[in-house]
Amino acid sequence: MAKKKKLTKGQVRRINANQNKKLSKKTDSVEWLDDELGDPEVGTVISRFGQHADVEDQNQNCYRCNIRRSVKSLVCGDKVLWRLGKQTKHSITGVIEAVHERASILSRPDVYDGVKPIAANISQILIVSSVLPAFNADIIDRYLVAAEQTGITPIIVLNKIDLLDNENKQEIESQLAIYQSIGYQILYVSNKTQDGISTLRKQLDQHTSIFVGQSGVGKSTLVNSLMPNLSLITNQVSENSGLGQHTTTVARLFHFEDGGDLIDSPGIREFGLWHLTPDQVTNGFIEFSDFIGTCKFRDCKHQTDPGCALVSATENNKIHPKRLASFQRILSSLNDNKLTSRFND
Repeated sequence: MAKKKKLTKGQVRRINANQNKKLSKKTDSVEWLDDELGDPEVGTVISRFGQHADVEDQNQNCYRCNIRRSVKSLVCGDKVLWRLGKQTKHSITGVIEAVHERASILSRPDVYDGVKPIAANISQILIVSSVLPAFNADIIDRYLVAAEQTGITPIIVLNKIDLLDNENKQEIESQLAIYQSIGYQILYVSNKTQDGISTLRKQLDQHTSIFVGQSGVGKSTLVNSLMPNLSLITNQVSENSGLGQHTTTVARLFHFEDGGDLIDSPGIREFGLWHLTPDQVTNGFIEFSDFIGTCKFRDCKHQTDPGCALVSATENNKIHPKRLASFQRILSSLNDNKLTSRFND
């Protein structure tokens, strides 16, 4: 029996694209005539499911809607123009016809889809890290770089502080002190003891916020504490791998009773920056701003180049060595990752 030939990534993408075309044609079979729809109204996308989205009207009633082909991009948090159908068709109750201009957009690179938007119209990003599965400053730095590109205010949240002990407390707190000295806000919380939860709730008031961070850091558990009526499913960190299990599969927007919104997004274990240029990464380290453009050589790689202003600033205690080292690792990852050229050619 002949061995089955393995498909290339390109062939897999083409097959998936063809399947999606077939699915979209099937979806579009639910067509609406103009006189079957009500007047246009403004709504908010609270979740997106393939060719459909859940839209909330101004009275917080939720409707599952088709998406017009003319709508090229739609994510959780988008403000849209939509119309309610006079009758429900195959569980679809309306149509999204247009998307309002976004105040902000959070995106991440995707191997197959290029730069992929995650959520829109966010006013602050809460970067959640924790003592378990492991505190990882490099991932926090990646999120900070991504946040600085968007103009969305980042806030660092250390979760599970009840697990701080003599072995890890000094190291974690010294790292967080670096961020605080730069100007970033730090919140300490514990779902188990409820320490810091009231402070976190106040920080979320009157904002549209998103929690980001590795799987297993307790994002969904925090949402449960903040919104106990939601009863979101949470999983414990895998004892075998030490890695978190994905508990949220689709980004969704929730409302706080006292004001403010929260977008709960799928957890990811690595936040790639392949789509950014070295200059964009440099600008994402805000304490570097006074030294950018002052290196001896214009094409300075900020590694061992003579006359590097960033290295000199680090030697003079104006930039923390850990931040410079993290920056250099991110730059190296751009050079080593073959996908970078796909975004920056």
